[in-house]
Amino acid sequence: MVSRDWRREPRYPIGVTAQLVGLHPQTLRHYENLGLVVPKRTAGNHRLYSDHDVERLRLISRLSGELGVNLAGVEVVLNMTEQMNDLREELRRREEEMLGEIAHLRRLVATDGWARMLPGRSQTDHDRSGLDRRR
Repeated sequence: MVSRDWRREPRYPIGVTAQLVGLHPQTLRHYENLGLVVPKRTAGNHRLYSDHDVERLRLISRLSGELGVNLAGVEVVLNMTEQMNDLREELRRREEEMLGEIAHLRRLVATDGWARMLPGRSQTDHDRSGLDRRR
């Protein structure tokens, strides 16, 4: 089941968004023209911003206003942040897979099935070796 990220649901018109982030609506349009933020559009072509967009706009405002980063630098920071988040998600997914594999191997060992995992060894080799605990 794919869960939807509620933070990415479009909900705020440009005027409300401008008030939330403390920027002029024209500044939001400029950021959109630069590709720094991409609001969704309604059937009537009105911009709707999500909570994720609002967070992103606050970061843009902080980087450019408080820290003095130019908009080209802001774009680099945003892209690097997205790449880091993607990598973090990939690591989380791989960790989940590995933990599943570890659990599977532990179940095999607990049921004395570990011999099947040894390279070049069959269950009959295992039985003949005297290592079969069931005897």
